[in-house]
Amino acid sequence: MKFLLERKRHKLAAEIKARQHAEEDLLSPALSSQFDKLLDRLQSAGSAELPETIDAVKKDFAALPLPEKRGTMYAFLDLIAVVGAVAFGLRGLFFQPFQIPTSSMQPTLYGIHYVSKVNASNPYIAKLPAPLKNLLFGVVEAFAVTGNGGMLNFAAKEGGWLIDRTRLLTDGGDSISLPGNESQVLSYIDADPQQPLPAGKVIADGHVSLGDHLFVERFSLYLSPPKRGDIIVFTTDNLSYNGEPLAASSGNYYIKRVAALPLDTVKIVDNQLYVKPYKAANFSKIQEIAPKFRKVYSGKGGYHGHLSDIPDTLPFANGSEYTVPEDHYLMLGDNSSFSLDSRYFGPVHRNNLVGRAFITFYPLSRRTGLIDRQEPLDTPTGEPVGNSYPVMYRQ
Repeated sequence: MKFLLERKRHKLAAEIKARQHAEEDLLSPALSSQFDKLLDRLQSAGSAELPETIDAVKKDFAALPLPEKRGTMYAFLDLIAVVGAVAFGLRGLFFQPFQIPTSSMQPTLYGIHYVSKVNASNPYIAKLPAPLKNLLFGVVEAFAVTGNGGMLNFAAKEGGWLIDRTRLLTDGGDSISLPGNESQVLSYIDADPQQPLPAGKVIADGHVSLGDHLFVERFSLYLSPPKRGDIIVFTTDNLSYNGEPLAASSGNYYIKRVAALPLDTVKIVDNQLYVKPYKAANFSKIQEIAPKFRKVYSGKGGYHGHLSDIPDTLPFANGSEYTVPEDHYLMLGDNSSFSLDSRYFGPVHRNNLVGRAFITFYPLSRRTGLIDRQEPLDTPTGEPVGNSYPVMYRQ
């Protein structure tokens, strides 16, 4: 009998302590004191009075004004919240998701772009049903044919499931919806806004890709400084072009390749970037001192070096030499013909750097996986058509 009573005493004491510990961040000092008094009564009771004490403590414990006891589902959700907080904390410290917005790093990384059926190299895009290929390959159908034709006008932006859309109107009464903003739609439709469209003309027959999504690895920049050839995401704070802040015109983040380090001297002559590293005696071609630039100068798959045809008012014009300031980096896009980069807005301060591009996780393509691992397609780059190089879309 005595043994059973002692077991009851210890079991009740353990229950009271567990509840007190579980609710300690919610208990007032007065309520916490009542827990202590219950435990003292239970522990100090002698054998003769123990049965009555156990019953009385149970009754008083049940009468305490405590929060409703948390159920299993609440505990599970609480655990999920904690795990989520830790995961987001790790994300903030180590990895950050990023979407490529423009074509400036093609064909290494792709922004939102149009691919016609003629150039599409992935056979599954044509074969799979729309919902599946939308999900796997990050594409949206872009097909349009005029009805009556006529002069083309752009209407207001429309919402869309994966991407905003733009509605086109003609003075012949046509109303056509295509994926992308006005600038993007204008870049890929087979139409001249200054000329009337004939009736029955196919102005788009392909799909719009939503751009590469990647993880940016942030921690290694604290361990080692950027190297020539690294692909880096940086903020546009304190950067401007033509007197307009980049953040206002094109967003808070850019992604480019590091072309020169602090105190390097650079020049671009005949579409070739030359670099004289700090304290070096002579200039060298960038691909000779930074192997990651070899494909940029391969002349294949859309790569075409670094164009020197830029306005005379900028430091790189006409082969002029330029020394990168201390704590700054020269950041250039791989798609030099269509990249707003350090040739225009100047070098980027060390404090602007966010992290190294690490892994492309979406959509499925030859670029999925570790960044910058693919060699260029063994096809001559050729000449640009419109605002791009057609070979880039045979990827």
